[in-house]
Amino acid sequence: MDDDTIVSLLIDESASGQQPLHPIDQQLFHIRLANSAGKREAASVLLQKMYGWRGYEVEPNAPHEPNRITLAADSQGDTVATMSLCLDDPEIGLPADENFGDILAALRAQGRRLCEPARLAIDRNVNMRVFAALIHISYVYAHNLHGCTDYVIEVNPRHVRFYKRMLGFRDAAAERHCSRVGAPAVLLRLDLAHMAEQIRQFGGRMESEPNERSFYPFFFSPQDEAGITVRLREGRN
Repeated sequence: MDDDTIVSLLIDESASGQQPLHPIDQQLFHIRLANSAGKREAASVLLQKMYGWRGYEVEPNAPHEPNRITLAADSQGDTVATMSLCLDDPEIGLPADENFGDILAALRAQGRRLCEPARLAIDRNVNMRVFAALIHISYVYAHNLHGCTDYVIEVNPRHVRFYKRMLGFRDAAAERHCSRVGAPAVLLRLDLAHMAEQIRQFGGRMESEPNERSFYPFFFSPQDEAGITVRLREGRN
């Protein structure tokens, strides 16, 4: 594994549990912090491609804020998935403050430490285990390293059911217009203590929990999470 790789995933796309007959059935993904201008630009290109395909607006050259990290997954040198994580900051705030500032202010007043996953884009041909890995690594960064208590996200109304069913998000505010993408958005919230419990119960158990319908069996195991936490805390990535 390269020095800047947080984790590598070898995903077998073959239908059977046996060794694939063709190498094309296997795909290797490396997930890294996009900590250079070139890596952030590659992530931005993918974001524009996927958001444009859905008819959303996206700022092509958004400034790199100091309270934001960007994760990127690559395969064979191509960036195929990306997401950003914004940590709450008293001066910068969060992207969702633009449209839901009153709701976030009320959560802060309760002592909640917020963070916001944003700018998520995944190539249509990429296995959803890569999505689960990006979310899990962002959780490690937010919860284990920075003590965040909640995710808040702005999602299109037609995607609300997906985030509730697959990750356990709950309603935080009704639909409003999202000025950044030129489309309606609903604010959802996820208590990271709930995510921690789901990871403890289901993480890394794809084969042994076939009836669990959430994404959590596709997350890393608690043991793997501990290793990822150490790598990030030591500043290797």
